[in-house]
Formats: sequence, structure tokens, C-alpha cells
Amino acid sequence: MSWLTQKSIIALAPMADMTDGPFTKICREIAGKDFVIFREMVSAEAIVRGNAKTLKMCEFSKTERPVIIQLFGGRAETIVEAAKIVVKKFKPDGIDINMGCPVPKITGKTRAGAALLKDIPRAVNIIKALKEAKLGVPISVKTRLGWNKEDEILDFASKLEAAGVDLISIHGRTKNQGYSGTANWAMIASVKKILTIPVLANGDIKNFEDIKKCLEATGADGVMIGRGALGNPWILSKNSKSQIPNHKLKGVILKHAKLHLKHYGPKSLVTFRKHLAWYINGERWPNVKNIKELRSRLVRVSTLKELEGILKSIPIQ
Repeated sequence: MSWLTQKSIIALAPMADMTDGPFTKICREIAGKDFVIFREMVSAEAIVRGNAKTLKMCEFSKTERPVIIQLFGGRAETIVEAAKIVVKKFKPDGIDINMGCPVPKITGKTRAGAALLKDIPRAVNIIKALKEAKLGVPISVKTRLGWNKEDEILDFASKLEAAGVDLISIHGRTKNQGYSGTANWAMIASVKKILTIPVLANGDIKNFEDIKKCLEATGADGVMIGRGALGNPWILSKNSKSQIPNHKLKGVILKHAKLHLKHYGPKSLVTFRKHLAWYINGERWPNVKNIKELRSRLVRVSTLKELEGILKSIPIQ
């Protein structure tokens, strides 16, 4: 339970197809030990079926701890069975339940993610069942302000706390907002005032100054950083207040790429392109005149040699 009792918790948010093993290893190496990793969501149903790809997604190294595995699903029995498998096989530092993903394939057929915001009894039943299973690890929830109204979270969060959840992370937008508009930190503050369990604030945290502003505005016990950590792992460090220099960033990108290739196979650099788009941008490299051309080349890269060549061509700033 040690990570739960930290002051001003900093957490890496679970992001589908992004917070995988290679990325979390890089984050831990760059930002140190003082943050919590929430790995990308995995299907409870697939775990119960013994799906090899899904089980591989749950793997992590000792150096990555503390690591929380996030499950998504719509049925309490399946989620509990999956959680038991994950805890026994991988021994994570916590189990998180996704109650905020707005993607239709998650909210629709499986009635998971943000769909649980519309079905409080089912959400509560999931938490109660997990607590009754006595898994020996904290049970947390990541959610949003509501389905379409920002104040829906007040009742939802209160009932989850009553059901026994140990921590709740709140993205300051509704399901219908998706990632548009501005995160409502004031509503997260309202939730924090009525709960006794730790609350993590999530949404619109892009730099060190935002962390400070968010904690002051919400009174939360910590922040959960999602897109703000992509291409920007140093934001997760409690000790650093500035970005690493770009000449060092080139080395980080190459190391991340090598970890990605080792994890997914020699032809997997195609799926690494999404990270390159975050690492190389005009904001980070303001003095590079041909940044658009470079980004265009990066989204077509398919070998490590190609990537090394492009990175060498970028002038040191």
C-alpha cells in the first residue's frame, strides 16, 4: 500500500497502445522511482480466456515498480476472475478498473469503460466483488466527470468510495467531451472535498507548472499524467524542473526504439512511429526549419538505421 500513502502522487496514466512495457521502462529510466505506472488497459474477458497477447501486455520488470494493471470489462464475475489471474501470475502493485474510456467499442458491446458511469449499481457491484475477493492489493478506478454532465461524478465517486475503492483517478472531462475542451479541475476539487480516499486529478497537465497549478486548484492527493507524458517522460520526475537537452533526447528515442523492437520483433518499428510524432515536434524543436519534412519522414520510418539517419540529420539545439 506504500504508493497509496505517498504525498503528491505522480502517476503515468494508462493509455491504450502507448503505456506498454518499452515506454514505461523508458519513463522509469528518465524520471526515476518516484512515480506510479498505470499500464495500458487489458481486457478482463481476454485474460480469463488465456489470450497470450493480452497476458503478454501484463508483463513488467521489477525495475518498473510500482506498476498497476488496469482491467476493463462489464461483468463483475469476469473482472474478479481476471484480477485473481493477474495478481497471482504477475504480482502487480494494484488493480485499476477502467470506468472512463469513451471509445464506442468499449462502451458499447462490452458495456465497459465510461458506460459504467450510466450504471452505478453495476459499477458498485464490480468494486464490492473485487474487495470481497481479498486480492491483497489496492483496488482503484479511473473515470471521468460523467457521461454528459460534469456533476455526475459527485454521486458516482461517493458510491464507489462506499463500496470500498481505495483510490479514484478523475479525468476532468465527460465522456461526450472526449478530449475536447478544457479539463474541469474545479469539479475534481468538489469531488475531493466529499471523499476521504485519495483522489488523482487527470487532464491538461503538460508541464511542471501545470502539476503545481492542478494540485493547488483541485486539492487532490496527486496527478495522473496522460498525453502530457508522451514524448515527454521527464514530466514524471519529482526532482527535475526542466526538460532534458535535445542532444540527449536523441539517445532516449533510440533506446526506446530498441526496447520496442526487442519487445515486439524486428519489423515492429512501424508501430513505434506514433511515439516519434510526440518526440519530434515544432514546440520541442522550434529552431528546426524543416520540422514538417522531418516528421513526414519519421511517420514512414521502418528500420532502426533509417531512424538513426534522420535523428543525426536534426541539428543540435
